Amino acid sequence: MCLAVPGKIESISGDDPLLRTGKVNFGGIVKEVNLAYVPEAVPGDYVIVHVGFAISTVSEEEANQVFEYLRQMDELEELKST
Repeated sequence: MCLAVPGKIESISGDDPLLRTGKVNFGGIVKEVNLAYVPEAVPGDYVIVHVGFAISTVSEEEANQVFEYLRQMDELEELKST
């Protein structure tokens, strides 16, 4: 199953808006993510990530709620293998 998962931006690199990337923390798993679709995002923001692209920003409360649902469904293991 392919899920869009929330994560917290830890750092951002790149000045070109189309090539800007960030290190995003998904509950302890950190991945490099393209931030082209969320130019307003800054470190500390939560974003929804799908296939390596942040597609929207969300509140911390919403991100935590989604993580809890994923934990209950045992879907967080999928993050470790991608």
